[in-house]
Formats: sequence, structure tokens, C-alpha cells
Amino acid sequence: MTKREGVTIPVNLSKSKLKNSKIDLANYSIGYFISPHGFGHAARASAVMAAMHDINSSIRFEIFTTIPEWFLLQSLSCPFTYHSLLTDIGMVQKTPLQEDLPETLQKLNNFLPYDESQIESISKDINKIGCQLIICDISPMGIVVAQKARVPSVLIENFTWDWVYENYVRADFPANQHVDYLKKIFKSANYHIQTEPVCHYWNADLTVMPISRKTRTTPQQVRKSLGIPDESNAVIITMGGIPEKHNFLNQLKHHRDVHFIIPGSSQTTRFVDNLVLLPHHSDFFHPDLVNACDAVVGKLGYSTLAEIYYAGIPYGYIPRSTFKESEILELFVKERMSGCVISETRFQEGGWVSYLPELLALPRIKRNGPNGAEDVAQFIYKVLGNDESISKS
Repeated sequence: MTKREGVTIPVNLSKSKLKNSKIDLANYSIGYFISPHGFGHAARASAVMAAMHDINSSIRFEIFTTIPEWFLLQSLSCPFTYHSLLTDIGMVQKTPLQEDLPETLQKLNNFLPYDESQIESISKDINKIGCQLIICDISPMGIVVAQKARVPSVLIENFTWDWVYENYVRADFPANQHVDYLKKIFKSANYHIQTEPVCHYWNADLTVMPISRKTRTTPQQVRKSLGIPDESNAVIITMGGIPEKHNFLNQLKHHRDVHFIIPGSSQTTRFVDNLVLLPHHSDFFHPDLVNACDAVVGKLGYSTLAEIYYAGIPYGYIPRSTFKESEILELFVKERMSGCVISETRFQEGGWVSYLPELLALPRIKRNGPNGAEDVAQFIYKVLGNDESISKS
């Protein structure tokens, strides 16, 4: 297969010029490029978009991703247009906890460097639909498109892909050229925002606390809809946006004093004894489910961590030993949250159930600070627009 010619990355737009420019926020359109690696990046992006829309109700988003449109429809009440576009490779997963390195490398080799004609075409679309800004989480394609379209770019991340790929580089994963290529692109963003837990601090214009979608429904209402009495313990088992078959469901039925909510475990919503089996796309908003529970058991991932952080409930987390982000997230849980570690083997075999009394006995933590999404929204408006032109909704 003939390797495509790489797109030339233009000289970065001047930050000083951008800060002095006047952007019309009365009729504001933003492009958002979102990595399809799990649902975590889309959840974080949705929280930022919702916070920006709270400030300016006339804002509109043009979203570029292959994340299912239903996820965005469920997460957002603001107007947006969905553009199905592969913006990022990330890591190909065998399971929610295991990466597929050969498949990842093959897809990276086919995807990078970017096809210059594709970048040109997307940048023309960006100009045609009037986007005045492009935000990237954490797809570097958006940065390149922004530069080609001559609009400013904002990178929002708690890690970048070059940082992740460096951890795997060896004889059977020769990705050095991709690391160098992506690192250059990430560093060329006009504005750089990092969100805790930050994996690698570097040249950020702003660092904020975790970003999570806000809850919409009270715990009492959620529990009533799920048939869970207020006095009963409820635990949600979640593996993020990647399907997983659990072999321990029969063991859970023996703990009748606890109700278990398991998203992604069924094609339809089903109630079996003390189990609530939900599809990935259910009528229940995931942050509401987390907030209605007394503890969470699941994969250690950014959006799950962020939702639990603001709910203040204990986290029985399953680290990913080969994924570089995992150790940073685990340290954050140990230092700032209530939680206990569950090994992958113990989780899959169901041995983690013996940890339930310990997990449920951990203290809740009340959060008083703002959601990181609010700080991001304020930063973008203050830097790129006129404070007096922002219309409060």
C-alpha cells in the first residue's frame, strides 16, 4: 500500500493576535473534534459544551466524531450538528481492560500522516459553516484542520496520544514516527487546557479539576424508576463505553441486600431479582445512575472517575496495568477520593464481591468546588471573546 503524503502543518497562529481579536459571540459556532476512544472523551466534551451553552444560549456546535450520535443526543440539550468522521485512532481494545497493539499499529499506519486532501476538504467545510473556533478532545486532527482553516484551536486533555504511544514503543510496536508527528501537532494548538487528573503537565494555559456531565434527576427519582428502595444499598458496575460480558451475575443474586445496576449488560432493560440490566443506550443518564448509588465498581477511566468524584461515593476501581494513564488515575483516587483497588482477575472471577462490605463502609466526600467544565467555558469566552457580548441564558 502506498503511503500517503503527510499534510504540512502551517505556522501556528499568534496567541497575541487571537487575544486581541473580536469574536461575535451573539451567533457563535464552534467545531468540536472528539476522539472515539471509549465514551470518556465524548462525555468530557459534552460537559464543556453544556457549560458553554449555559453562558450563551445562542451557541451552536458542529461535532466531528464517530461516537454514536445517540450518546451526544442524550448528553446535550444545546443545538449541534453531527458529522460522522473518524478523527482519531486512539487505542484499539480487545476488551475494556486490554489493548490490541498490532491492530492499533496497523490502523495508525493507515491513518497517519493525515491525508492532505481530506484536511483541505474538512477545513473548507469549517469555513463554509462559519466555525470561529475548534476545540479538540483529544483528536489532533482538529488542530490541523483549524490551522488550515485559519481559525484558533483549543486542546483539552488529561493526556495526549504521543504520551501514551511512547509507553508501548518497542520492536513489535515501532510507532516512533507517529509519536513525533503527533507531539508536534499537539504542541501547535493555540490554547491548551489540562484537566485533572493530569498525566503529564506541560505548557497549559489553564488547569482545571475533573470535568463531568452534570446530573439531571434526583437519586430518589432514579431509584424509584429502577425499583430500588431508598434504604437499600445500590452499586453500579460499569466498564465505560466498551461492551463486556460478566460471568459473576449469579453470584450477585445471593446479595439480596444490595441492588446492582449494570449498564451494557443487556440488549433491553431487564429487572432480574436484585439486578438491573441495562443496554448501553438506555433511558437513564449515566451520571444520574452513579449519583443514585452508594458505590461504583468498574474500570478505572476518566469519565467514570469524574462522575464518582462529584457524586462523592466510593470507587472499587479496576486498573489497566498496560495503559499508561491508569497509574495517574489510581493515584488521584488514592489521594482525593474514597476507593479500593480490585484486580482484573478478581473482578472477572467475581471475587471482588467479598469487598462489598469494605467498599460500602468507605466515607462519602462532599464536593463544594465548581465542575471543571464551568472553568473551561469561562476561560474560552474570556480569552476569545468580549465579556460584554456574552448573553446570559
